[in-house]
Amino acid sequence: MGKDIIANLITYMRNAGMGKKVKTIKIKDTFKTKHIVNLLLREGFIENVRKHYETKNKFIILTTRHDLVKTMNLKLISRPSIRIYSSYKNINPILGGLGVAIISTSKGLMTDREAIIKRIGGEILFYIW
Repeated sequence: MGKDIIANLITYMRNAGMGKKVKTIKIKDTFKTKHIVNLLLREGFIENVRKHYETKNKFIILTTRHDLVKTMNLKLISRPSIRIYSSYKNINPILGGLGVAIISTSKGLMTDREAIIKRIGGEILFYIW
């Protein structure tokens, strides 16, 4: 596992869509991944979430919606080397509102729709549609 946990989560989800029978994804449990997974669960991209404990490590095991994962697209926007920030006025809807942008704001992680309603800008982490 690399140091960019968000990129790992996106890569694991993309790879789950390419595989034939992969329905579960195991990712390290951190503050950011926990909140991103909760947003994806609320938006309907993930079916189920559970915690898994090994000796000193905590993991989150995701169960993906296999019908959705095969057609799902993910695009990483901000990286550790290049951060992309946007005000709420410049956040465009993804695919006319069918997709979701996950944004890290001063009030926590939220979707693009929530950020526009609350009038908060922030760092655009990734798009999912």
